[in-house]
Amino acid sequence: MPAVRFRLPVALLAFAICVASPAHAVQEPLQQRVEAALAAAGPGTRFGLVVTTEEEGRELIAINPDGRFIPASNTKLLITAAVFASLPGLDQPDAVGGTTMRLDWGGRQVPDVILTGHGDARLSSAPDCVANCLAALADAVAARTRRVRHVIGDDSHFPDQRWSPGMSWNNIQSRYGTAISALTLDDNELAMRVTPGAVGERPTLDMLRYYEVHNLATTVAEGPTELQFHRLPNSRTLRLSGTIAAGAEPETLRLGVDDPAHFAAWRFRTLLDARGVWVTGGTEARHRPFTRADDPAHRSGPPAPRPPEPEALARLTPPPLGEDLTHINKVSQNLHAELMIRRLGLITGSGSIEDGVAAIAAMMERAGAPRTAWDLSDGSGMSTYNRVAPRAVATLLRWAAAQPWGAAWRATFPIAGVDGTLARRFRGTPLEGRLFAKTGTLNATNALSGYLIAGSGRTLVFSFYANDVPGDASATEVMDRTLALIAAEN
Repeated sequence: MPAVRFRLPVALLAFAICVASPAHAVQEPLQQRVEAALAAAGPGTRFGLVVTTEEEGRELIAINPDGRFIPASNTKLLITAAVFASLPGLDQPDAVGGTTMRLDWGGRQVPDVILTGHGDARLSSAPDCVANCLAALADAVAARTRRVRHVIGDDSHFPDQRWSPGMSWNNIQSRYGTAISALTLDDNELAMRVTPGAVGERPTLDMLRYYEVHNLATTVAEGPTELQFHRLPNSRTLRLSGTIAAGAEPETLRLGVDDPAHFAAWRFRTLLDARGVWVTGGTEARHRPFTRADDPAHRSGPPAPRPPEPEALARLTPPPLGEDLTHINKVSQNLHAELMIRRLGLITGSGSIEDGVAAIAAMMERAGAPRTAWDLSDGSGMSTYNRVAPRAVATLLRWAAAQPWGAAWRATFPIAGVDGTLARRFRGTPLEGRLFAKTGTLNATNALSGYLIAGSGRTLVFSFYANDVPGDASATEVMDRTLALIAAEN
């Protein structure tokens, strides 16, 4: 029987050739390609990602959208958004938060001098200070009296919650975990400048002598500078160890302060001494203990109003609070963010972390994010107790974009390849200058949430998290490549 030959219609034959040709293969949906890109990061890392259109809110990508992730410094997104949504006059000088100074005579011939903080993050004792300077308050004392008794730092404007729940204790000694106080000076940091000496000798130290330093470091002939410092919580004894090369540039280490109110009073005393004001007494701190009344979960209504403060001899008015919000988001400043959540807590409460979280909850409810999708224990993101879901953060971002303050809030974000914590990321890519987002980095955690301008010119909202990164290796490269892929195809 002769072979039977079949003829394919021309159109069908052309289709068959196209399917068989790799150059014309049907491309997988973007969601699948994004999933494959994240899978290529290897086992262990847990990713969460939501990408939506800004205008319609249509979800383009959703990977573990309702999973709960440690947000690291993405926490600051919620804090700063709540400040924009809740506190007026952000473009005006901060008349509410400034530091005051008064003399308390108490029937004596020699007064106590009392510094009282109200949450200002930018009080400075730097020699080159030109605004919001502690020296101005010292001048006011010197103009009034040449002798005082005690110098007292009062931070009772907020309850005494110097560290947030869930912050790692080992961070306390560093600038990243310095204590939080309504009376803040010089970012509650102490700078130690370490200069190499002769080979085999101790390096020299230049710093304010607030701490007793045991200098065990050594100057070596060559090699990298590897200095470490160690201080137990609430101790003023610090041990410096490690090495610094003889030809190395001086190294500046920034040390955390455990009792900022006491440190501010101590520093103020040195300024009074320099002005010829005789301090006959001691240096003290006044704190307000945290009680059940500071937790909205344990009270039936708002806390009892505090008595009015005595009249101040002098008051400092810091720059606009909006400038500090930009500083917080651009460089991810932990202390200032922690002070902001406490400022939020004064809206209807006592200035506690818990009252601040209640203010954020009210905002998140207005934004349409479910309460089960987030939990916060601090304002900076240092707490490992914090959790957010990508979909909830994307919901907040899209809601905020439609608010009267939305553009001003977005302007506080780092810009890809341009400034802040994104200055070195996305350079030379199509997203340089077209992505505006808050970063986040903590142990085994990376985060990035904000807005990007896609290849089509439309704005997308995204919230992206990597948790449980093995070996604490960074996941930022795979995250950045994934966002570039999404931007290119939208």
